[in-house]
Amino acid sequence: MSLTVSLRGTREVAATHQVFRLNGMLDAFSEQNIRKVLQQAVETGPKQVILDLSKIEFIDSSGLGILVQTAKQLQASQGHLQVVTNPRVTQAVKLVRLDQFLSLQPSLDVALAAVSGTN
Repeated sequence: MSLTVSLRGTREVAATHQVFRLNGMLDAFSEQNIRKVLQQAVETGPKQVILDLSKIEFIDSSGLGILVQTAKQLQASQGHLQVVTNPRVTQAVKLVRLDQFLSLQPSLDVALAAVSGTN
């Protein structure tokens, strides 16, 4: 899916979870589109969501807000958000002290194990 010029991604839906692989920039320019996509996916799909941000080149406060909103929306519906990260994303999350709130994972395999309960 092409969300904006600067953000692209794919969505895979399995029986128990859904995986979003995003690349590019998760920022104010992409905020409205990705927020809409994630909100609809949370409402209609499995409540275990993995956001693979390992290919994200840039994330700003708008992007972090999307992560928090998605995590809260999932928690309210007994779901859970796993965030596959990279050093840039991890640094941004830790800078605003969200690492205690968000489930950061070093790889997609670790995140998949977490949603399937085999961690």
